[in-house]
Amino acid sequence: MSFFSDPRWGEALAHLPDYLGNHVRVSVTALALGLAISLPLAIAVRHHPVPRGALLGLASIVQTVPGLALLALFYPLLLALAAFSLSWFGVGFSAFGFLPAVLALALYSMLPVLRNTITGLGGVDPAIREAAQGVGMTPTQSLLQVELPLALPVMMAGIRTAAVWVIGTATLSTPIGQTSLGNYIFAGLQTQNWVFVLFGCLAAAVLALAVDQLLALIEVGIRHRSRLRVLAGSAGIAALVAATLVPTMSRSPSSYIVGAKTFGEQYVLSALMSQRLRAAGFSASSREGLGSNVIFEALASNDIDVYVDYSGTLWVNQFHRADIRPRAELLAELNVMLARQNITLLGELGFENAYALVMPRQRAEALGIRSIADLAAHAQGMSMAADYEFFSRPEWAGLQKQYGLKFRAQRQMQPDFMYAAAGSGEVDVIAGYTSDGLIAKYDLVVLDDVRRAIPPYDAIVLLAPKRANDEALRAALAPLLGRIDIASMREANLRAAGGDGASSPDAVARWLWEKIGR
Repeated sequence: MSFFSDPRWGEALAHLPDYLGNHVRVSVTALALGLAISLPLAIAVRHHPVPRGALLGLASIVQTVPGLALLALFYPLLLALAAFSLSWFGVGFSAFGFLPAVLALALYSMLPVLRNTITGLGGVDPAIREAAQGVGMTPTQSLLQVELPLALPVMMAGIRTAAVWVIGTATLSTPIGQTSLGNYIFAGLQTQNWVFVLFGCLAAAVLALAVDQLLALIEVGIRHRSRLRVLAGSAGIAALVAATLVPTMSRSPSSYIVGAKTFGEQYVLSALMSQRLRAAGFSASSREGLGSNVIFEALASNDIDVYVDYSGTLWVNQFHRADIRPRAELLAELNVMLARQNITLLGELGFENAYALVMPRQRAEALGIRSIADLAAHAQGMSMAADYEFFSRPEWAGLQKQYGLKFRAQRQMQPDFMYAAAGSGEVDVIAGYTSDGLIAKYDLVVLDDVRRAIPPYDAIVLLAPKRANDEALRAALAPLLGRIDIASMREANLRAAGGDGASSPDAVARWLWEKIGR
């Protein structure tokens, strides 16, 4: 089977109306907001060097912030504002997805618009302005009737740049809950579905190119004073927006929204819960690729209805507990802490996905390493890799304290890639996950944590406050509770990380249900 005959192309195409429509919606809104702020500001400061320099400096600083970081920063800020608004004025708003994405992208669009507007207006010949004043024009009339028309081609170049930047950066809004073409890329990277990655990149590039060319047509029309070209470009943009937004806006809302974090197992479990809800007669949609803090806050704010988390993640990340408790005791106390936030712990799925130190089986056997305690004697001559957050987590601090671990080098990597790095010998040890199927794929071994430095990480189902008494939801998900053992989850994860056409999360979720549903 050739790459381009892969059935996953059809699956990718099926998601296009939803992903593209949402991508266009957030991009257009952000660009419109950016223009509404930037153009008046640029006009206001064009003759004032000090505020003009300060404004351009601030816009330049915003541009240096990585897009993903800027998007992520807006989410907690808006959460705090929403809580303040609700407590003081009795009116709340959703800080999830659309709003933080629009605000961050609007800021990202401002620099080229500000710079080109100021440059364009500054490039108008002073003699022309004097002539306008000589015929009796007021400063406002001169601006609207003379200066802006002359500067418009330069301004349009800035708007074109801003549009391309916004459309490209919008792919990074997936982790804060905004559906976009980035859903293809994040899902593809986590499940090694390169069809999805390529499709998402191509779709974003084609959209950016199409918008840029339509804006270029408007720019040429303005320069040559061709109303036909301006109207054609404007009509093209309007038609593109309508074509992408109509399918999204006409879709009826789902009965339930299922959340998923940013790794393959979560995509499979999200698909499994969505399938069980649909089998029970409900409509269900997924919000995938969410960060750990984002997904928990989204659940607490009723922006999603249900998702799978891990007891150790909640214990350490959300409730900032550093003490290690026995599994039953930890779960019981966690249930109480969640209840205080009106979040329901529906039950355990039956397996644990904990952090673990992992190394190639052949190397471990040659060195006689079976546990982390054995590893400590060899660590100074070894290199270690982990995901982007592990070395700043309490688990790493606990491992260092309990075992005195000190490695020759520490590297941060995309989780799926670090397994391949361990398998090929590029790194000696990785911080893996106990339910990951890639452990078997690369013939790796999990080292025993004999001193219990890492807390339990049972997979648990959480319900939003508004779903606490939803018996239909409980009944639909009850057949999953306690039914997924570690072996089944590892095999499911391995299938999801496979290269064949049947390895999509939906297909793996159906396989998993057939296995546990019996």
